[in-house]
Amino acid sequence: MTTETRPADPTAEYRMLHDLQPVVAENLDRHLAVAKEWFPHEYVPWSAGRDFEGPLGGEPWTPAEEKLPEVARISLVVNLLTEDNLPGYHFAIAQFGKDGAWGSWVDRWTAEEDRHGTALRDYLLATRAVDPRALERARMDHMSGGYRRPDGFSALHAIAYAAFQELATRISHRNTGLQSRDAVCDALLARIAADENLHMLFYRNLVDAAFELDADAAMRAVADVVIGFEMPGSTIKDFGRKSAQIAMAGIYDTRLHHDDVVQPILRQLRVFERGGLGPAGEQAREELAAFTTALDTAARSFTERRDAILAARAKRAG
Repeated sequence: MTTETRPADPTAEYRMLHDLQPVVAENLDRHLAVAKEWFPHEYVPWSAGRDFEGPLGGEPWTPAEEKLPEVARISLVVNLLTEDNLPGYHFAIAQFGKDGAWGSWVDRWTAEEDRHGTALRDYLLATRAVDPRALERARMDHMSGGYRRPDGFSALHAIAYAAFQELATRISHRNTGLQSRDAVCDALLARIAADENLHMLFYRNLVDAAFELDADAAMRAVADVVIGFEMPGSTIKDFGRKSAQIAMAGIYDTRLHHDDVVQPILRQLRVFERGGLGPAGEQAREELAAFTTALDTAARSFTERRDAILAARAKRAG
């Protein structure tokens, strides 16, 4: 995730997070009331598994065991490697403080996110859907690169980014499940997507409250995040090629990003209807409006190109 942001004012940053504490507490209580307990082990087909080669003397993995469609397998691995970097994400938001309700939320969010990676890895290994050695090497490479939030990325930027990213992740997980053509995988990813949706609601509600506290700062943070948005897994090796394949399959693409992530959150936040903005907030809103227009144009161009490519492929195949 890289975005050019304005240098954060530490005093203002901590004041904003302090002022948001009552809203954090309220939304934490709401989250705990509606979040349903679930257990990753119940979504893994353990009976399909068997020992791998190594100290236990099991059977070596072979490419013939790749039963999932290629793009679903690629997306699952990208999603898993993204989840693997959770320690870095936790550290990034915990640096803003662990006092009060915010600290309780950070720990709860981390615990919930951690089971996503656990469940995805267990599913992939039990079904022998991927090369386990390649998967572990990819995990080591990606996590060794760590995660660092961008310079000037304030607590408010982090909260705004999380709102958009959680929704994007929900859509990616849900569509990956549908592409898998496997009922077990689909059910697991639907369950994970439900978590991500609750996380999105939590962060979106905080951004909404921030607009009431400091509309200019909130508008600036939202504009910075939307304009510079990248998925947190963008540092995964060959991410560009893999994300292109994922986009071609319709799992996550520019059209979905504009229509199902950016626009819904901006509407819920009423960014283009709000009054009370100063010059800085109005400038940020103008930048945001120009960017979303350009994003819509890019999305239209992408879908037209994809439709043409898929039509040409179908013609050749037919």
